[in-house]
Amino acid sequence: MNLSGKIAVVTGVSKGIGLAVANALLQKQCVVYGLGRNGAEINHPDFHFIKTDVRHAEEVKKAISQIASEQPRIDILINNAGLGYFGFLEDISDEQWHEMFETNVDGMFYCCKAVLPHMKKNQFGHIINIASTAALEGMPQVSAYCATKWAVKGLSESLFREVRDYRIKVSCVYPGSTKTDFFRNSPGIQPHDYMLMPDDIALMLVQALEMPDNFHTVNLEIRPLQPKGPKTT
Repeated sequence: MNLSGKIAVVTGVSKGIGLAVANALLQKQCVVYGLGRNGAEINHPDFHFIKTDVRHAEEVKKAISQIASEQPRIDILINNAGLGYFGFLEDISDEQWHEMFETNVDGMFYCCKAVLPHMKKNQFGHIINIASTAALEGMPQVSAYCATKWAVKGLSESLFREVRDYRIKVSCVYPGSTKTDFFRNSPGIQPHDYMLMPDDIALMLVQALEMPDNFHTVNLEIRPLQPKGPKTT
């Protein structure tokens, strides 16, 4: 599929994967709307930032309504906004638990719910939800974060079956450790060059978006080949 002229919405656009995806889509001549609490350092005539906290349904509705009033359709939604706190379950605060679920799960739900009527009306669309390899396996001291990403997986796999007859694709992406500021809440983990690179993940997402209309990437698992670096003897 040719992405030129397609209208895309990307959440969590200020840094990391979201920023890389926004730039990659702009290079493909998409019109990109970035949603987030913080702006993105993108200077491009086809990029538009709307300050939005995806944890709040009314803010998401307002942002999507604005986009729909400015554009003839919404073709692409990338649900990227997310965060994680790590530690033993009993040490995760109630506030951290709710912040993760409100951002990683509720925000995805609000965004999907807001764009789907527009995609159904046009009988076309592609939603990509960014999960994590934490959605595929339980990990010690990652239980709370895993719970949110398993929810992302479950919603994505159910939703694709709900909307495929409307010619809408839903893909779920499971990146392994990525060199971003995601680990800011985990001082024991420092980003390094053997992790995945945001630009490489963005390339994979663009390739999934460019596939023919009848080709549907449902799940995309991406891991660094040597996450701890080359093996030493």
